[in-house]
Amino acid sequence: MARQNRLHALIDALRSGSIHRAADLARQLGVSQRTLYRDIQSLQAAGVPVQGTRGTGYHLSDQIRLPPLDLAPAELEALSLGLAILSQSADPDLSQAATALADRIDALLPEAAIAPADAWKLEKPPFADAARGASHIPRIRAAIRARQKLRITYHSRGDRITTRTIRPLALSSLGPVWTLTAWCELRAAMRDFRLDLIDTSEALPELFLDDSP
Repeated sequence: MARQNRLHALIDALRSGSIHRAADLARQLGVSQRTLYRDIQSLQAAGVPVQGTRGTGYHLSDQIRLPPLDLAPAELEALSLGLAILSQSADPDLSQAATALADRIDALLPEAAIAPADAWKLEKPPFADAARGASHIPRIRAAIRARQKLRITYHSRGDRITTRTIRPLALSSLGPVWTLTAWCELRAAMRDFRLDLIDTSEALPELFLDDSP
């Protein structure tokens, strides 16, 4: 399994809300515990709210959406990583906003704190491809509000590209990882779509009801 896909699989395993032992997670993913610990550290560095320590197990913490008044060094690094990813977005407005916000934050930082933030710009993050999916967010959000169907081309398992008509319901994120929950008409079932695996998205004129099959 490719490392990025393994990291996404690890997030999916942690979504249950239960505390997971490192040995169980490593066995589920088919890797050594040493690799599992490195993956956990990569998720934490990327801003995914994974909590726990060796011997106690790991889980995803509840996300608080209030902006903090003070930032710890690790929080500053996570914020800088997210802005670095969005600055590479194909959406020019999103890219410009991320770059402007990063510059404003850097201007307010004490000199000693700038180096860790700049370090993210020199390193390829584990979810560098997340920016590719960010360009679809404005269209998806508008479709969710309007209850409007979307047609997407999507990289399915085995890297097969399929065309789907979906009914978008909700966007969610864990750090830089964005997913779309939608009703897939091809599979006639609810599905979670990774935004970084969506190649194209197109709003269709057809609307849907919340309780439509």
